Amino acid sequence: MLAAALELLARDGYGELTLTAVARHAGVGRGSVYRRWRSKVALVVDAFQELPQLPTPDTGNLVDDLTEEVQGLLRIFGDSPLGHVLPILAAECTRDPALREELAPVFRIRRAPLLGVLERAVARNELPPDLDIEAAADLLVGPIVNRLFFTGAMPDPASARRYVDAALYGINRLRV
Repeated sequence: MLAAALELLARDGYGELTLTAVARHAGVGRGSVYRRWRSKVALVVDAFQELPQLPTPDTGNLVDDLTEEVQGLLRIFGDSPLGHVLPILAAECTRDPALREELAPVFRIRRAPLLGVLERAVARNELPPDLDIEAAADLLVGPIVNRLFFTGAMPDPASARRYVDAALYGINRLRV
């Protein structure tokens, strides 16, 4: 049922997604869906949590860790529904406060591996101690997400190092 929800969300968008449509697409009775999820929001949050998580590299080297992280992100975007679902959910979160509230902790959990890489780099003195970690994460992922959201283009995982190098140039200038 969760896979069906993700397929329909990616294909038809959030507005068209219904619990009944998920039941039909999954080949189960409506009651099966309605017993497990009280609302479309609850179903979407559970389905979103089923998508692959970012890797948590710890090579001992910031550039290698970030490159693995970005490569993992790009692979997940390309190999799973995440690349289609994330822009849909991001747009919907601007209109649906309940969805935004329910997804916020899920987004924080998904962001944790990247924040961990940056925090370890600060601890190893590879990044400045007064670094704005949240802004640094935004700077790394923002260009990739921007390209995906506004052009539909997915950078190749082989380009990850270029994104890391460009982001690190800016990250080293971010201070709180």
